[in-house]
Amino acid sequence: MSRVLIIEDERPMRLALQDCLEAEGHRVMAEANGETGLERALKEKPDLVLLDIMMPRLDGFAVCGALRRVRFVAPILMLTAKGQVEDRVTGLDSGADDYLIKPFSTEELLARVRALLRRVERQEKVLTELRMGEVRVDFIRQKAWRGGQELHFTTKEFAMLRLMAEAPGEVFSRERFLDVVWGYGAFPSTRTVDNHIASLRAKLEPDPERPRWIETVHGAGYRFLQIHDKPA
Repeated sequence: MSRVLIIEDERPMRLALQDCLEAEGHRVMAEANGETGLERALKEKPDLVLLDIMMPRLDGFAVCGALRRVRFVAPILMLTAKGQVEDRVTGLDSGADDYLIKPFSTEELLARVRALLRRVERQEKVLTELRMGEVRVDFIRQKAWRGGQELHFTTKEFAMLRLMAEAPGEVFSRERFLDVVWGYGAFPSTRTVDNHIASLRAKLEPDPERPRWIETVHGAGYRFLQIHDKPA
C-alpha cells in the first residue's frame, strides 16, 4: 500500500482525489494549503505527493522547491489549471516529476500515479548499463558498442534511451521527451524527437525498419521493449 499526500486547497477536488486514490488501495493524507502541506510532507515522508499550484500561503512551486532543497526524494505530481509552456517549465524546474492539467480524467490521474510509483520501486536500481543483443550501452561513461565497434551517440540520444530503458513498457509522448531531455532552454518541434528516435534505431536495432526494442505507439509516442534473448 502506497502513502499519498494530496496538497489541494479546493475542497471538492481534494475529496474527489482522496476518494479516487483510496478506492485504488492507497493510504491517503490531505492538506488544504501549501504551508501545512509542506510540514506534513516533511513529517510523514509519503511515497507520492499530488501538489496543486495555485494555493494560499505557499504556492505549489514554492512547496516543491522547498522539498527538493532538503532532498525530499519522493515523486511530485503537480496539478494545475495552467497549461502554458512557461508554467510546465517552472514546475519541472522546481523539482516536479510530472504534471496534470485540470480538468483531467480519473483514468489519466491513476495512470500517472501508477507510473510514478513504479519509478519509486526502481529507485534503488539506477540503470548504469544496458545490453541489447550484441549492443552494450554504458550510461555512466556515456559510451556504447556493437560487438567491438564503438557507437557514437549524442548526449540527448543517451538521455532518451536511458529514460525509456528505466521504464520498460511505459509510453513516452514526444512532449514528455522535450520536457525531460531538452528542458526549458529550447522547445523544438516534436519532429525533432522522431528524428532522434530514428537515429537511435539506426544504431541499435538489427533491422531499423522493423524495430525490436524501440516501439512506436501510434498517436501516443514511443516505448522500450525489454526483450531477453533465449540461450542457444
